Amino acid sequence: MISRNTKLSINTNNTPFQLKPAGQDYLWGGNKLNEDFSKNIDMTPLAETWECSVHPDGESVVSGSIYDGQKLSYVLEKHPEYMGTHPGSTLPILIKLIDAKKDLSVQVHPDDDYALENEGQLGKTELWYVMEATKDAKLVYGFSRNVSKEEIERAVVKDRIE
Repeated sequence: MISRNTKLSINTNNTPFQLKPAGQDYLWGGNKLNEDFSKNIDMTPLAETWECSVHPDGESVVSGSIYDGQKLSYVLEKHPEYMGTHPGSTLPILIKLIDAKKDLSVQVHPDDDYALENEGQLGKTELWYVMEATKDAKLVYGFSRNVSKEEIERAVVKDRIE
């Protein structure tokens, strides 16, 4: 409990700001992110918008506030306290909106240990929240039958994996 005599310090520089997303134009994308969500990103197709990202392939930019026009990574570097209980760490999330007009490519995401050792970046654990889908839409996880490592390697080499 805080007593009446306790002096509180308030950081007045910690003000909210909005982010402008980065766009990705993968072949399987559509136009809904611009048409239905007013993203106003000049890409066709617009497959993904990275709403909150410090990833070098598509970093969010601050819109408004004293940080207007600055990359999110710059703001977090200058203010590690914005990371809450993880100051000095890399932002561990990437928030996206996806418009998959066609089937997505096969997705393989390594864990942090493998990714750091082989790709120099964190791995990727995914959570999907589907906001809209056609009646025949589906999410596929894994394979429809048991397959060996060798079968997968052969299919990848022959560009025959789905």
